[in-house]
Amino acid sequence: QAQLVESGGGLVESGGSLRLSCTPSAGRTFENYERAWFRQAPGKERDFVASINWSDDETYYATSVKGRFTISRDSTKNTVYLQMDGLKPDDTAVYYCNANLGGTNFWGRGTQVTVSS
Repeated sequence: QAQLVESGGGLVESGGSLRLSCTPSAGRTFENYERAWFRQAPGKERDFVASINWSDDETYYATSVKGRFTISRDSTKNTVYLQMDGLKPDDTAVYYCNANLGGTNFWGRGTQVTVSS
């Protein structure tokens, strides 16, 4: 059973926007965990996209998405968001939510993002 649940994926034209959400499954909070988004395109490895530190909101981005994607969180809902603007066909992938604390990782099942040219 996935510990995290992603939503918000879909089909969008090049240049469009989507906002992904990641919420813990029932009974979990993941407070104090670093939260992140990864993505995996067909035939490729799962790659880091963005992360946010739960304690100080410090964020990190992959070079390929910097300036286009924004990761944020709502601590009242233990939810993390990924605002994706200026989407490109190369952004097409399954996007996975991650929670990490001291090397212990939890994942969601992923949400498909498809960007048409």
